[in-house]
Amino acid sequence: MATIATQPQRTRVLGVPVHVCPDVLAAAIDLQRGGGGQIVTLNAEMTMAALADPALGAAIEAASLVIPDGSGVVWALGRQRLRVRRSPGIELAWSLLETAAQQGWRVALVGASAPVMDQLAARLKARLPALQLVFRAHGYQRPDAWPELERQLLASRPDLVLVALGVPRQETWIAAQGNRRRGLWMGVGGSFDVWAGVKQRAPGWMSSLQIEWLYRLLQEPQRWRRMLALPAFAWAVLKGG
Repeated sequence: MATIATQPQRTRVLGVPVHVCPDVLAAAIDLQRGGGGQIVTLNAEMTMAALADPALGAAIEAASLVIPDGSGVVWALGRQRLRVRRSPGIELAWSLLETAAQQGWRVALVGASAPVMDQLAARLKARLPALQLVFRAHGYQRPDAWPELERQLLASRPDLVLVALGVPRQETWIAAQGNRRRGLWMGVGGSFDVWAGVKQRAPGWMSSLQIEWLYRLLQEPQRWRRMLALPAFAWAVLKGG
């Protein structure tokens, strides 16, 4: 019989840490109240990338909260008799923005292109008028611009920082900020594009069938090489018992 987690607990999938908890939003809010930390959204593709990339693996290892974002990770946890729900990072991040608007948190956004960032800021102002957006910067900065950007970001004293630089860069960049960070810092991948209306999430029926990866592949055929990580992940889990 599968075990249903009632309190957050740390376990591993293929050696990569992941937290199992009944309510990821509550866990994230508790983390923020306790001083903050890095949140990672783990799926099968990232798990395999972490095994090949020591910097990414170290960032995930050091993260305060690693949620099971992908159905593959949920399946792997089920094989450990841990019954959990998939927790899409884009949904957690949006819930945190809503919480930020309600609680008066200071919010910073980093990543995506300049036009997407401008469109996102306008949409957030319309949908969450109480949101305190204290800092925003697109992700296509010159290499020599990043130190000053980081200084300004930290000086804005954010309670929530969402970073859309893609995997692994967003995770390793957040980790590199180290003890200078305060509040919650979370990598959100392509969420800015979706919230800005540039891209769409997979239809609900595809999510129910756990084939969102196919929708992403149809939108971005160039991802096919990255998708090879999915069967490799499944085989590795099966070999591990």
